[in-house]
Amino acid sequence: MPRQYSSKQTLVTSAPTRQFSTPTTTHLRSNESVAECNINRETTTTIINSSVFSPDSTLLSNNDGECPQQQQQQSSQHESQQDVQKTGSYLKDQIISFFQVSDNKLALKLFGNRNALMKEKMRQKAVGNWIIHPCSSFRFYWDLFMLTLLLANLIILPVIISFFGDDLKTHWIVFNSVSDTVFLTDLLFNFRTGIIADNYADEVILEPRLIAKHYLKTFFLLDLISSLPLDYIIILLTPDTNTTQFYHAGWALRMVRLVKLLSLLRLLRLSRLVRYVSQWEEFLKQFLTVAEKFMRIFNLVSLMLLIGHWNGCLQWLVPMLQDFPSDSWAALEELQNADWSEQYTWALFKALSHMLCIGYGRYPPQSTTDVWLTMVSMLTGATCYAMFVGHATTLIQSFDTSKRMYREKFKQVEEYMAYRKLPRNLRQRITYYYEHRYQGKMFDEKNILAELNECLKEEIINYNCRALVASVPFFTHADVNFVSEVITKLEFEVFQPGDFIIKEGTMGTKMYFIQEGVVDIITKEGQIATSLSDGSYFGEICLLANTKRVASVRAETYCNLFSLSSTHFNSVLEHYPVMRSTMESVAAQRLNKIGRDPYIFLRRKQESDGTGFDVGRFYLKFQQRFLYITIGNKIAILCLLCPCYVRMKKL
Repeated sequence: MPRQYSSKQTLVTSAPTRQFSTPTTTHLRSNESVAECNINRETTTTIINSSVFSPDSTLLSNNDGECPQQQQQQSSQHESQQDVQKTGSYLKDQIISFFQVSDNKLALKLFGNRNALMKEKMRQKAVGNWIIHPCSSFRFYWDLFMLTLLLANLIILPVIISFFGDDLKTHWIVFNSVSDTVFLTDLLFNFRTGIIADNYADEVILEPRLIAKHYLKTFFLLDLISSLPLDYIIILLTPDTNTTQFYHAGWALRMVRLVKLLSLLRLLRLSRLVRYVSQWEEFLKQFLTVAEKFMRIFNLVSLMLLIGHWNGCLQWLVPMLQDFPSDSWAALEELQNADWSEQYTWALFKALSHMLCIGYGRYPPQSTTDVWLTMVSMLTGATCYAMFVGHATTLIQSFDTSKRMYREKFKQVEEYMAYRKLPRNLRQRITYYYEHRYQGKMFDEKNILAELNECLKEEIINYNCRALVASVPFFTHADVNFVSEVITKLEFEVFQPGDFIIKEGTMGTKMYFIQEGVVDIITKEGQIATSLSDGSYFGEICLLANTKRVASVRAETYCNLFSLSSTHFNSVLEHYPVMRSTMESVAAQRLNKIGRDPYIFLRRKQESDGTGFDVGRFYLKFQQRFLYITIGNKIAILCLLCPCYVRMKKL
């Protein structure tokens, strides 16, 4: 029977197999690590060689006989690779999300809600990850950067072209080069940026082919010409010249003129400025209520200043290209060798003098060139002035349209009163009425509400009548649907002190709710029975009983009332009989207070139902029966008298 060993015995037995050599010299750490690995391998081999294990013995071994340190290194490398992959995937997702539609107010306005934004993100992912959405965060910040750079170019480039000649400094060259590079980059971005068609989010074009086709048909050529450094290209292609000669030596006058004219093509970037400003106007509308009007004025003033700046640079550029003739204004003022800031100051003064038509500067034009420049400046200034006056007038009128409508309406009323030759007291009352009724503002409220759907219309009316509903106790405890039906049918009316709102004895067609003011209830004897104020209502008795007005109502102060016509009154109460009973009980108390019959509603109801004692109906039946009896009696008497008459005639 073979000898069996337990795992513990095996480990003890294998211990003597470990052989350690103790050399006299000191070993390096690397050798020690190798020796340790060898010892572990020998131990593992001894355990494996003890193949006669019991069934419950445990096999201890490392994978493929590798060192634990090597396994740890491999696992750490694997974890580091996973971390790098996760970091790369995270950065990629962040970059892609930077190109996708964001949750700003402009995007929410275009798409309506966040669910639509999520659908738009999915649609963009289906098209491709590297399409820039026009409502993305990247496009927002890029447009802001481009707007700043455009303003800098449109201000600085004319100064560089006009006043610095051929000897450009290094920082100006760097500015031009960086600007050209950025604008060429923007040209490429435009081929990958979606297009909002007609400001509707449902028509955002995200397909690259359609984007490129649209851009090539619209602004591509203009953007390309304004972005290419054609002046530098001409310089590089010119033979027998180098950049040092160009920047630090004098060129032939013809080449200078050509380069200057090509540099002016950069000013075509103004078209981009107009596009970016219009986009930012739309964005600012979401944050400022007066952004549109403010931006119009700001854009107009900025455009006039920019044109004046360009005109001033042009006033100096033309004589400079002609090498300053002796009869030019620059030569007459001896500014050829002055500092560029002084040259620009006098050129701007001359340009603004022409544009504002206040003079010709220090000297009137002497040469033909100066005359033409002066005429161009005058025409430009006159055009800008006309545009400014027209836009300013329109903007001032649009600041408060309701006030303008009120003034126009009141002007018609004044002309009408003068045409009809109304007395002064009546004119004054009409004036006071308009002042209190409209308070300087007039709106076509009926047409505005008629254009809305029923839900919005009801919500607006409920909001406008919230003070009335809160002040009327009758509405406080009433059904919500009843209150909503009533207030949607109310009409706003204003009465002045002394106006008779209701006259006794007339047929009533309305009842009134008091929003603000005090009214007096006047009896037939002219006495004030009671007074009603905010939250009360009156005029319902004649509508409930279908009778004439039982009392007069006079306005004690300016009264803001809401009226309800009899047609709407009956149509609403037909569906709410409980509210009719409540109003009838209140009306009976009021009739009793002024000495009238409070049971008129009961009799009217019985008459309408055909129940109860009706005096009129009884009298009519009595007359009919009396007539029948009278006719019968006459016939009977005739029947009795006729035989007697015949006998007497025979005798």
